[in-house]
Amino acid sequence: MNYRDSALELARSRGIVRARDFKSAGIPLVYLKRLTDSGDLVRLGRGLYQDPDRVGEHVAHDLAEATRLMANGTVCLISALRQHELTTQLPHAVWMMIPHKARAPISPSFPVKIVRATGDALTSGIERISVEGVDVPIYGVAKTVADCFKYRRLVGEDVAIEALRDALRFRKTTPNELMKYAAIDRCSARMEPLIRALQE
Repeated sequence: MNYRDSALELARSRGIVRARDFKSAGIPLVYLKRLTDSGDLVRLGRGLYQDPDRVGEHVAHDLAEATRLMANGTVCLISALRQHELTTQLPHAVWMMIPHKARAPISPSFPVKIVRATGDALTSGIERISVEGVDVPIYGVAKTVADCFKYRRLVGEDVAIEALRDALRFRKTTPNELMKYAAIDRCSARMEPLIRALQE
């Protein structure tokens, strides 16, 4: 297999590929310029490439792109609520949670909102979805709702309460699951009375 075929195969298998992925596979970066000039690859932004047949294939394309841009990040808050169909808001940016000391991307090609966390608040409640061939980590329903209460100054308390109400009404999670993540996020005192009230 020549460099061109190897590069195209890598793009097909990974969904969205970083320049460093090509380099790690032993493909000279000069081929990226040739493949984008010929239309065989699309340059999404700084250091990110995709098979042109898959560009915009999924409504959640930006989540896949953000995942490739921030390998240690997880889709969170408004972006996760939207994916779980728990908000009427259209996020104007991709919300990603990253470790406290991780570097944020420089000049991404789309708006990104960064939230930082450590320990269980960062690593618990992660699920995975496939978007355009990219394995995207995203917080599950209960963790996302708890995060909305923890970061209510960022997203708005009305958004958090709406998400909690709809998550219970549509049985997307349980009170026990919600309280588990409320404890991890240290917002049990705020969430518990609301959960009780919504169950009555």
